[in-house]
Amino acid sequence: MERLTIRRDLGVQLLILYLFLVGPMIIALIFIYQFGNKRLEEDVKSADLALAKTIAQETEITMRDSLVAIQELGQNPIVINADISGMENLFANTLAVRPDIDMVYRLNGNGIMLYHYPEGPISTEGSDFSFRNYFQRARLTTRPLISKGRISKTTNEAVAAVIMPIWNYRNGDFLGIVGTDIKLEYLSQLLRQIVSEFHPQAEFLVTIIDSSGKIIAHPKHELLLDPLQEVNESAIENVLLGKSGSIISENKDGVKYLYSYVPIYSAGWGVIIGRSTEEAFATPNTFNRVMIGATSLFIIIGLFFWLSLSRQFIRPLEQLSQISQKIGISDIEDKKETETLDKLSGRTDQIGHVIRNFQRMEEAIESRLNELSILLETSAAVISTLDIQTVLERILEQVEHLFDVNKSAIVALDENTGLFKAKATRGISDLYTEQIAIDPTEPQSPTMRAIRSGFAIQISDTETDPTFAAIRPRARAEGYRSLIAVPLKTQHAPPAALLIFRTHPHVFSTSEINLLTNFANHAAMAFENATLYARSDMKLQEQTHWLEALIHSLHDGLILEDLSSNVIYANRMICDIAGLEFDGTKEISIETFTKSIIANATNQEQAQKSVEMIMNDPFAEPAEFEIKKNKKTIYIRLEVCNVKDSKGIPIGKVQIYHDVTLDREIDLMKSSLISTVSHELRTPLASIKGYASTLLADDVKWDEKSQNEFIKIISCETDRLSSLVSDLLDLSKIEGGNFTLQRTQSSLDKLVQRAVETCYPNPSKRLHVYIPDDFPLLFVDKRKMEAVLRNLIENAIKYSWKESPINISGEIKDRKVIIRVEDQGPGIPKVHQQDVFRSFYRLENRYTSKIPGSGLGLAICEGFIRAHGGKIWVEPRETGTCIAFSIPLMETN
Repeated sequence: MERLTIRRDLGVQLLILYLFLVGPMIIALIFIYQFGNKRLEEDVKSADLALAKTIAQETEITMRDSLVAIQELGQNPIVINADISGMENLFANTLAVRPDIDMVYRLNGNGIMLYHYPEGPISTEGSDFSFRNYFQRARLTTRPLISKGRISKTTNEAVAAVIMPIWNYRNGDFLGIVGTDIKLEYLSQLLRQIVSEFHPQAEFLVTIIDSSGKIIAHPKHELLLDPLQEVNESAIENVLLGKSGSIISENKDGVKYLYSYVPIYSAGWGVIIGRSTEEAFATPNTFNRVMIGATSLFIIIGLFFWLSLSRQFIRPLEQLSQISQKIGISDIEDKKETETLDKLSGRTDQIGHVIRNFQRMEEAIESRLNELSILLETSAAVISTLDIQTVLERILEQVEHLFDVNKSAIVALDENTGLFKAKATRGISDLYTEQIAIDPTEPQSPTMRAIRSGFAIQISDTETDPTFAAIRPRARAEGYRSLIAVPLKTQHAPPAALLIFRTHPHVFSTSEINLLTNFANHAAMAFENATLYARSDMKLQEQTHWLEALIHSLHDGLILEDLSSNVIYANRMICDIAGLEFDGTKEISIETFTKSIIANATNQEQAQKSVEMIMNDPFAEPAEFEIKKNKKTIYIRLEVCNVKDSKGIPIGKVQIYHDVTLDREIDLMKSSLISTVSHELRTPLASIKGYASTLLADDVKWDEKSQNEFIKIISCETDRLSSLVSDLLDLSKIEGGNFTLQRTQSSLDKLVQRAVETCYPNPSKRLHVYIPDDFPLLFVDKRKMEAVLRNLIENAIKYSWKESPINISGEIKDRKVIIRVEDQGPGIPKVHQQDVFRSFYRLENRYTSKIPGSGLGLAICEGFIRAHGGKIWVEPRETGTCIAFSIPLMETN
């Protein structure tokens, strides 16, 4: 049962490997089949859709030309005034240059035919055309329009009327229409040409339908104005809704067709083309058959490969697996297994080579396992501690056990003296240990040669080796005749070597050197770990010292607590805030800290509630309260954060007490400044008023020139000071949260006009306004929006070159109104583009320093725009400045 299980598992593993190799290829073929088929079908749909778009574009161009032409006729005074003689020449010229037009005519405001060209017989329907749908639609618009397809009763041709309403815009009277009948046969000729060029022999449907679903262009003339019945209703509905795309459905004969449709927006029409799926997808179907054949062939080849692989490789490999499991565990005694092994080893391929290697490995594994066991035992003993001296002594202890020697030493670089000295010895006299002081540049020293080369250096006999002559007397005195030096390859620990001494001449074998080298590598790692531990412990203490110093240097109070609400650490600042001594804070509970801080609060009940709220919910807004300290009021903001380890597991909390007193003082100073400046600005107004009264006094007679000069100065100063006072008051309301809007509907051009009227100085001809005709009404506070535009225009005047243009433009984007004010001045540097919206902020340079201003204009603009729910920003420009702001389009009801 065990053999069957092993054989079955191995076969399954190799089968899985085979499937990993073959499976992706089959999956790739299936993917290529599906993706390629889908891609080919998409290409066919895209090609038909592109053809439909081409037809739609051509028709779009034709109909737009007709709309432009009829609009020009409707604006012609001859047509407006119904000049019959003039219309004859005009309509004749129109037909001469437009072969697609069947007839041109003029109806009066009651739908009565005034004139038509050609001047043939009057329509069989009479002269009253007021019942026509297009005439009724024309009375409701000022723009040209296109009618549905119909049979002209005058020319008996299939036509579509292009109509232009004629209005008297002074009194709003409807004067009638001017119209042209477009020959639908002209559009059909285009379709016949396309069918003959692209699909001369195939059964190919191409048609144009109007808004009622009737055919207005078709290669077959007799189908014009018939309802389009053979096409899927979804395609007709979608194209008349202005959608484009493709759809597959059955026609009335049950044949599947591919229909592609594209709308003609200017006329409200649609282009529909179609052909049978059998013809359309002929190439994808051929591709499908080829891919199915290729996949089948690949599967057959794969099965053949698997059978060959199983016979030549898998089955012998299973036999090898069973036999190889006994190598190193027990001898192979089964005669059948031995015969199988001999038979397989006689093969000349890689299987035979592997078997012969197995037979050689069987002998080597046993001895290697023994050495490995001893090496692991000694390595475990060496790395069982991180104390450097203990590690070195254990290394020598295990060397003595492993190699059966009683003299050994570890020599390492002494960083203080720059010499290599004995760091640990075993079986060596103290006198010899003290004599070991090797210069790193010593050329004959076995230790230095080993460290420099990175390989073990041995002296098999100290009495005969010429390189050992200088220290031979010391070797005799110590009583050893041979030695080997093995380098300990370290990176962070000092360079070192392991020395082993023997009392008699000895040549270390290759296996002994390899074993000793492996052990030296383990010893080097232990030495390295012990050294790094010592260094890291020192570094950790240093970092802890720096971290404590940093925390104590913070201007904010900080408390660290564990998950049990025990204080782990607290800095000096929090102790100062709580009025506690710094020493021994680790023994103080978090409740003691909190009670001590709240006890100093000016409103203890409010502070208690705020602290409890944020302590229970770390995601709550920071708690703020006041405390008394040294007869001063201090504003404290408390923030609580969860502390997590590297795996995101909570390990405690941190409380941070920010001293925000300075922020509060700045806010108070700012409010005081605004109130003071507003008050002081009214004083000059009183002086100006007195000056004006003096000019009007009866006892003083001023000449006319002086009076005009004084009055002009008084008026300008009064306007400027009043505007500044209003700006300061608005800014104060914005910052105080007392600002309200009075929204009404207004057009942008009127807002700009009102803003320009109050501008000082007036931009006159420098201002250029670009606002689309269909720009929507704005639902805004007129006064505030006029102030925004006035400030931006005045800034553009003041900070741009004289006589340079100032542009105002507007657009609609993402349900927002975006308005831009651009000038050709020196521009705003990028680093100042955010600051210019702050109160009292002004750019300081040689150009702006000569221009008066308070630095409030853009701050007030930002407040007004933000109150409307919009944003204001500086748009980048190569030259000049562009201030843009957006306002959401809002419903008025």
